Amino acid sequence: MKEYKMRRGEYLEERIPDMKATVEEYFGPITGTEEYKGSDLYVIGEPDNPVFERIVVGAVEYSGKKDKLGVEFHERDPTELGPDELEAAGDAVSAKNEFLLEATARDAKSRRDSLKRSVEDDPEPDV
Repeated sequence: MKEYKMRRGEYLEERIPDMKATVEEYFGPITGTEEYKGSDLYVIGEPDNPVFERIVVGAVEYSGKKDKLGVEFHERDPTELGPDELEAAGDAVSAKNEFLLEATARDAKSRRDSLKRSVEDDPEPDV
């Protein structure tokens, strides 16, 4: 599960006031929920795009901190995709990036940079 921060001064609930409707618009009907760190996230068991097997997405709430967007995309193996489904791969990438941009106001490059910084800030694991 990846967690994405909003830009400074922005909040997820302001950017996406109706998470359920937005998720359904981008990825398809919600088939259930899944608990993650005490928050219920939406599960799309049969996404509209055939490249995705399953998607888990929603607001991860932290007490005393801003909510983060939690997202987990389960994608099919590209070698299993037929020619028509391979054409949908570009649409899948666009849908992911457009959704994340709408939710976080960060483009792909700034999201990558932010994730790199959070990994660099993590303490060394004890071995």
